[in-house]
Amino acid sequence: MTITTIPHVNFDGQAAAALAFWGAALGTEPVVVTYGQSGAVADPAWADRVVWGQVTSASGVRVMAFDVWPGQPYDQGTNSAYVYLLGTDEDEIRAVWAGLQEGAEVRQPLGASAWSPLAGQLRDRFGVVWALDVPAQQA
Repeated sequence: MTITTIPHVNFDGQAAAALAFWGAALGTEPVVVTYGQSGAVADPAWADRVVWGQVTSASGVRVMAFDVWPGQPYDQGTNSAYVYLLGTDEDEIRAVWAGLQEGAEVRQPLGASAWSPLAGQLRDRFGVVWALDVPAQQA
């Protein structure tokens, strides 16, 4: 049996845009199913909102997102979760960082840190915090 952990981020109307943005940053296309496509809601205002969405990069990064159900309370919260990418290829981490920077608040510039030769953290334009890291060499 194999279990995979995938970060799942909830939105209230911005899931499609977030998935498209993350897909571009990760070099892939999102897979999206809307409420309208699934027949999950009768209200036409909800037809284009995302009931299921995911991006999967060639290197195996996966992030899922959806727009909360109609009438469901939504509060993004503050520092409630991070999407943490740990990679061994510095160029790949730099490329993802560059893709996520547009409209972001950089919380820790990408660079050397006490625990890593390359680490950084930003809050993307959708309010999601991403931490990127390359592990230090083990002695």
